[in-house]
Amino acid sequence: MTLLNIIAIAIALAMDAFAVAIATGVRLKRVSLRQFFRLSFHFGLFQSMMPVIGWAAGLTVRESLERYDHWIAFGLLTFVGVNMIREAFKMEEDAREKHDPTRGLTLVMLSVATSIDALAVGLTISMLQVAIWLPALIIGLVAGAFTVVGLHLGKSVGAAERLSPVAEVLGGVVLLAIGLKVLIEHKALSFLF
Repeated sequence: MTLLNIIAIAIALAMDAFAVAIATGVRLKRVSLRQFFRLSFHFGLFQSMMPVIGWAAGLTVRESLERYDHWIAFGLLTFVGVNMIREAFKMEEDAREKHDPTRGLTLVMLSVATSIDALAVGLTISMLQVAIWLPALIIGLVAGAFTVVGLHLGKSVGAAERLSPVAEVLGGVVLLAIGLKVLIEHKALSFLF
């Protein structure tokens, strides 16, 4: 897995955090430095922890799945990508809540919700026999940076709420493309050519 692939995966995974950050910024309108830090730190932390957890889980079953790992990777990435695209067309109810979403249980729930896709990516990375530490670090840093940018966009432009679905669709399409690339690299689609 190349650095470019890792960065592409990190960007795709960060789209959920970006979309939620935009919605949060739009709702809060005035975002303090503390709110910027809390949301970006937690989104980045959870985005970097989930692939490690998925990778560790994948180590226990990797040997028995090696013959089908590329299909499993494709399936997981397709599942995550399709879910991201599907959810892009749903209304975000969390963005309409009255309390500060950068605090308490809401912050934890948003952190888990925006990073759950990274768990499947960690499992996929394990099956591809790639070390997890660099991808996890890059995924976390990119998610934190996208959260900061999303909050800034959301607070700056009230109409930026329309970008959320586009960002999620783009993230889903990137994951689907990476899944296809895995199949092509493993020559799993050679029967088509």
